[in-house]
Amino acid sequence: MSEVQETRLARRVDEAAGTLLRRSHSVSAIEVFQQIGWLTAARVDEWRQGRLDPLEAALPVRPDKVDGALRALGSWAARQGLEPSEAAYVAATRDRRPLRFTERGDAATERACRTHWLSPDLSPARRERLAARQNKAPDLVAVQALEAWACATCRGTGDLLVMEDDEPLCLACADLDHLVFLPSGNAALSRRAKKESGLSAVVVRLNRRRKRYERRGVLVEEEALARAEEQCLADEDARARRRERDRERRAHQDGEFQDRMAAEIVRLFPGCPPARAEAIAVHAGLRGSGRVGRSAAGRELDPDAVRLAVAASVRHLDTDYDDLLMAGVPRREARDRIRATVEEVLGGWRRGPRADGG
Repeated sequence: MSEVQETRLARRVDEAAGTLLRRSHSVSAIEVFQQIGWLTAARVDEWRQGRLDPLEAALPVRPDKVDGALRALGSWAARQGLEPSEAAYVAATRDRRPLRFTERGDAATERACRTHWLSPDLSPARRERLAARQNKAPDLVAVQALEAWACATCRGTGDLLVMEDDEPLCLACADLDHLVFLPSGNAALSRRAKKESGLSAVVVRLNRRRKRYERRGVLVEEEALARAEEQCLADEDARARRRERDRERRAHQDGEFQDRMAAEIVRLFPGCPPARAEAIAVHAGLRGSGRVGRSAAGRELDPDAVRLAVAASVRHLDTDYDDLLMAGVPRREARDRIRATVEEVLGGWRRGPRADGG
């Protein structure tokens, strides 16, 4: 890389690392690569599941740029006074084999990729929890099949498959056929059954619209599920009271966040009516909605995330975008048609109300 390219890359790494540190008090190379757009969460999941080796194969840049980013991250961490902590990365496979970051396997590069940089302000207890989470082996994963498939070993099939070495295995060939399926829906039961089970696997299914795997339940030992059900029956009343307290706490937190988001909308768009800003904040910040307000950037009130939330509101409420979609116009074409209107409304809101009140 040229000196200019290295400087530009270092600036991107610094900005990404700073955002991550503010969010979670720790920073790793993989998180930085995701933040700057080199990696997607889906590709990291493939790697963690042992279906991609090495992780470098998913990066759209040359090895020298990877090295440059790692150097920049190390320099930034030193300037911030952060403390290094090496994490163990193992595959979500039965053999729990170590994961590789690079084809070269250079010891210094592998160590730099494994290093998590921690804030010195973390308490010993928080540091211990972070280390435990970083070193925890990922769950085994079983996938609910959407299409016809055949086991690489016995040529059989079924509703669930397990990927090993990029090949599908049926539950019998993966030695998981003695487990029972517990659907999602009861968090306490799932958590306890998984804890009681000596062997378990998370069941996921691909959401094609969102292009991501979503959790559908767990596979656990039948005896473990029975014990978990007994535990849940024994303290059902206490858990109901705790759920109600948690619901009230979350509602209070959501209200505070939406108030802060509405204030940030008015700051960025002084011409936006306060009632409209509140409505946008409530809509974008709805817990569990998957909207931009619930993204990591949205919770940090990142200006770009706030602008996206406002633009989405204008698109749906101040243009005929929804009518175009209902008429069968492709989404991209519909957005092109209403882009000028959206920019006109946003531009007016950025300029703020006129002095004469018009």
